[in-house]
Amino acid sequence: MISADELRKMLSDNTSRVHLLDVRWALGDPDGPQHYLDGHIPGAIFVDLETELAAPPSPARGRHPLPEPAHLQKCARSWGLRIGEPVVVYDATGGMAAARAWWLLRWAGVPDVRILDGGLPAWERAGGELARGDEPDPEPGDVVLGSGNMPTVDADAAATWTGLLLDARAGERYRGETEPVDPRAGHIPGAISAPTSENLTPEGTFKSPEELRARFTALGDGPIAVYCGSGVTAAHQVAALAAAGFEASLYPGSWSQWSNDPHRPVATV
Repeated sequence: MISADELRKMLSDNTSRVHLLDVRWALGDPDGPQHYLDGHIPGAIFVDLETELAAPPSPARGRHPLPEPAHLQKCARSWGLRIGEPVVVYDATGGMAAARAWWLLRWAGVPDVRILDGGLPAWERAGGELARGDEPDPEPGDVVLGSGNMPTVDADAAATWTGLLLDARAGERYRGETEPVDPRAGHIPGAISAPTSENLTPEGTFKSPEELRARFTALGDGPIAVYCGSGVTAAHQVAALAAAGFEASLYPGSWSQWSNDPHRPVATV
């Protein structure tokens, strides 16, 4: 994480070039590009989660499959990312979308990526200015991206996971009381409900590392894997776990992949 005050200080330091990525996206809200035009951190580049941070959806792979490294590299270079230069990602929803960019760039081999804690609201509370309209196209970057630098699991591994398998969706979706987007309601048998929203304070910032550690420790022990609806907010859970000192694997296909496979069992509570 990086706080709004720390980011302001970093941006005022002319000795380090910081790349800002605006990743405003939310399920059911297609207006991220307009939100960006209406006001963003000066110098930030808008990143489209659906087309740049994911491959095309399919029942076999889920709603937000991991993109091919070559596609992600092409996008990252268009954002101006360069070898060895830091990246800060943000949104306006407590990091729920920005964490996808954090996780994906870390997975692809970018070492210095941080989430703006509290996102755009925290930036404004700290007195940060906003820019409106489009930014000039950045100079093309030279970043080289790969894959596999963050641990993942597939459906078979999730089915036989022997440690903690955390379901990061809202509790009512885990319990099978409602399912707004995927074909079946419920959860992967053996998974534990751990809603991502509980990682945050009422102000939309991450809870302290000590609070997060207490939260996750109370759920059990053993290796940790996380899934959500389509692998987006589960990245937020991975980030919260990392802040608390735990390594966790992401199941990218998540419930959107699992529930589309009629051979996969479903549990409800």
